[in-house]
Amino acid sequence: MQAGMVRAVYACDPERSRGRLHAEPASQSRSAFRRDCDRIIHSTAFRRLKHKTQVFVFDEGDHYRTRLTHTLEVTQVARALARRLHLDEDLAEALALAHDLGHPPFGHAGERALDACLAAFGGFDHNGQTLRIVTALERRYPNFDGLNLTWETLEGLVKHNGPLTDRSGAPLGRYCERGVPTTILDYTKLQDLQLWTFAGVEAQIAAFADDIAYDAHDIDDGLRAELFHIDDIAAVPLPGKIIGEIGTAYPALDNHRIVHELIRRLIGLLIDDVVAETGRRLAALNPRSADDVRRASSPVAGFSAAVAEADRAIKSFLKTRMYRHARVMRVMDEAAGVLRDLFARYSAHPSDLPAEWQEGLSGLDEAGRARRIADFIAGMTDRYALAEHGRLFDSTPELR
Repeated sequence: MQAGMVRAVYACDPERSRGRLHAEPASQSRSAFRRDCDRIIHSTAFRRLKHKTQVFVFDEGDHYRTRLTHTLEVTQVARALARRLHLDEDLAEALALAHDLGHPPFGHAGERALDACLAAFGGFDHNGQTLRIVTALERRYPNFDGLNLTWETLEGLVKHNGPLTDRSGAPLGRYCERGVPTTILDYTKLQDLQLWTFAGVEAQIAAFADDIAYDAHDIDDGLRAELFHIDDIAAVPLPGKIIGEIGTAYPALDNHRIVHELIRRLIGLLIDDVVAETGRRLAALNPRSADDVRRASSPVAGFSAAVAEADRAIKSFLKTRMYRHARVMRVMDEAAGVLRDLFARYSAHPSDLPAEWQEGLSGLDEAGRARRIADFIAGMTDRYALAEHGRLFDSTPELR
């Protein structure tokens, strides 16, 4: 929270945090949630986001978003939402900073490839991998593995899209078919994250900050890459309305400035709508604590019905015209093949792994070895994955 601002009664309070798995003395100068932000920013996994794909791989151009620049944009929107709703800005920032740490190289194509490689061992889920990174794989401190983040940050990373199970433990939503990832279930045996409740408001608005950033920057990047043109996106209702308003106000504006003004206005409109709709839901629920929000029967953060429909239209357009564009699909198919090759190679020849990743590998069962190999691959940047493939195979795609 900024100095002088009053935290809402339903916000998460760092002074009342449920704590960390490993007890530590409190900081004299930082709140518990500010400390989480700092630990995430200084982590190895965070630095690697600089060279991980958002939509375009790193060598397609310097002006496209990477996983890191996407994360920074999500963080800016999350803080803006938290400030206007009188939430804890540091917790919202921590959740935004860490939300994509578990993504492997090459974006969603890389995730699908690793999921297929681990199909017999529980699959691969980037939310589960994020939890694994911040609780086990980052090894920096003398007394514990992971970053030892607060309970509120961990629950927000796992549950930002809603409860994972019902009260009896039965999987919900996207996990109905395959179950909750084992990486999440294993951790909850150590520290109960209450998978059956919603997360706090800060986590819920961080999820919408992710949506807002995606909508805006993928339009921007798609236009820059000429996967579609401004007349195409103008046919989508909400962007089209904004483009019309810009044309009326600035009839001689060049396309470059039109695009920037479109993105600026779109972000502002979506933020305003989330603030208004979330405020309306909070007023109806009248929660007196963060736990009242967690135990509610529905999420408190959201778009209004009209803007939710507009958001779906934007995502449908981007799915067809950008994510499934022949050029993007070709590059991502080749990228997925790189990860499949690496997984098969390390599985057959563990001696090709770096020495520190071979330690204790022989004592693991087949599932444990597969997970260790996936941990190594998921932590790679795009360029390191390609370099490793080039080292181990005669031919490596250029991904252009």
